[in-house]
Amino acid sequence: MKKKPLTALPKLMFTAVRAGFPNPAEDARGNALDLNELIIRHPVSTYYLRVEGDSMTGAGIVHGDIVVVDKSLEPKSGDIVVAAVDGDFTLKYLKRKGQEAWLVASHPGYPPIALHDAVDAVLWGVVTHTIHETRK
Repeated sequence: MKKKPLTALPKLMFTAVRAGFPNPAEDARGNALDLNELIIRHPVSTYYLRVEGDSMTGAGIVHGDIVVVDKSLEPKSGDIVVAAVDGDFTLKYLKRKGQEAWLVASHPGYPPIALHDAVDAVLWGVVTHTIHETRK
């Protein structure tokens, strides 16, 4: 089924949505919103990748999600990163301790990948956002 092109941009509401009791007095009007403007800081170095697999389900990232990856950011310990390991992309947490580093899944069924000279691995980019469909 082909998706229709948007004829107008979605709106960003002036109020936040509460996860408790609603306040009907809140103003429901909004401004046009371009998600690219909201989530992309460095357009030239930002990519969208579709997630395959379940190694990051503990982080709320599931098969079919889309991650927004910024290649211009310096990866820090604790970041979710995309790394090229032996020629294949993988999505994992980056964990560093001193000079040692690992790629760590959030699913307990996947062992950590130690990053050292014998492993062909390149940190490709940092995940900044996840697009997760809640209704199929």
